[in-house]
Amino acid sequence: MTTMISPAARDALQTWLEHQRALKNASDNTLTAYRGDVVEFLAFITEHKGAPQGLGALQDIALSDMRAWMAQSRGTGIGARSLARKLSAVKAFYRWLAEREGFEATAVLSVRAPKFQKKLPRPLAKDAARSLIDTIGIQSEQPWIAARDVAVVTLLWGCGLRISEALSLKGPDAPLPDVLRIFGKGNKERVVPVLPAARESVAVYLQLCPHAQTADAPLFRAVRGGALGPGPIQKVMARARMQLGLPASATPHAMRHSFATHLLDAGGDLRAIQELLGHASLSTTQAYTAVDTARLMEVYDRAHPRA
Repeated sequence: MTTMISPAARDALQTWLEHQRALKNASDNTLTAYRGDVVEFLAFITEHKGAPQGLGALQDIALSDMRAWMAQSRGTGIGARSLARKLSAVKAFYRWLAEREGFEATAVLSVRAPKFQKKLPRPLAKDAARSLIDTIGIQSEQPWIAARDVAVVTLLWGCGLRISEALSLKGPDAPLPDVLRIFGKGNKERVVPVLPAARESVAVYLQLCPHAQTADAPLFRAVRGGALGPGPIQKVMARARMQLGLPASATPHAMRHSFATHLLDAGGDLRAIQELLGHASLSTTQAYTAVDTARLMEVYDRAHPRA
């Protein structure tokens, strides 16, 4: 698809991505998504116009061109949420390009994103979270792998880590201290308390792990000793939730949601939970209050005599 893009546009895109990495600490996953979204847009414009578009031609993109791209994208079956994400990437690229090249990008920047219903987090009940971890512990015939899987999922629930954050821990991080310094999205640092249960689960895993821990090695290992990826954890959770009859929303990330919601249930301060999760905006954390309110209304409708 990149062969359909002019060399000037391709170079500009690469420069923008490097800018995102250097100045905004964008992760590799974010940069890959940005690249794919913008390349897809530029390839469409090339086909729509009938020729590769240089930087001068890209400055002349009209509102009708943007609408044609969005219509074509929706025609491929992608949802409103995905299209909004693609449009956001294209706008970010154009905002930077317009500033660098000195032109107005009103036609691109004024396009409204399609409306979509934001998905609320779907946490697990406390008993379900405990049962899930217990069931994960009996999924593998190899004790060290079972202990590894339990340790990872316990960190997600007990510390509110993203799975990428748990899997980025290194040998020197063990034995786990009372608090961990985690570098999350955008390389933002936060301090996370470590519960005794999480420390113990990691300690059990390390006792059983056949691979030696070194300063440069990942804490959590794959079967052959390399770095553990998210796939095995996602698979073991899928097997466990099927056995327990839990919904498909019971994913590794749901354990992080459960961490936040269970803290909120226990009277945790929303600002403190924001810091523990590493959310840049309080509005992101406030989604958990919507979950809590929904559950509160369910109890009210079920229990109040005049409901």
